[in-house]
Amino acid sequence: MKDNVILIGFMGCGKTSVGIRLSYSLKRTIIDTDKWIEKKQNMTVSEIFAKEGEQAFRQMETDCIKELINTADGQIISTGGGLPIREENHGLLKELGRVYYLKVTPEAVYERLKDDTTRPLLQGADPKAQIEELLLKRAPLYEKCADVIIEVSGKSFDEIIAEIMKEESKER
Repeated sequence: MKDNVILIGFMGCGKTSVGIRLSYSLKRTIIDTDKWIEKKQNMTVSEIFAKEGEQAFRQMETDCIKELINTADGQIISTGGGLPIREENHGLLKELGRVYYLKVTPEAVYERLKDDTTRPLLQGADPKAQIEELLLKRAPLYEKCADVIIEVSGKSFDEIIAEIMKEESKER
């Protein structure tokens, strides 16, 4: 297993925000898989979904993880919210490093994302119901994939980072 810290969880759980702050605390660089894919494809995630579809994007996520296994070590990796829904990605993520699931409630996600128009999966008529339905489906997959589960609803970034740092110190 590589010495990477991998952050998984539903959209809006704070993977990117926690990852950036954690990168400062641990003095490691951060890789955001969505940004990595956008740079490689020269398109936003929304554009990829619109032009190529969700399945093509999910394959890009798997390809990204496979490439990172060969290139990333000692880094923070923030994944897209849907990356763990593919079963094959579970083993790849474990190979890539220690997997932290940032667990969030549907209510917290809705409050954080209700005004965000950049999320393709939340553009329906009832985003709150969409969040609840998706989270219900994905939560068991996140849990199955995780080495450590951290409840993040109602916690500050400092509290979340302290929990991750505590877990990381156990591993050293």
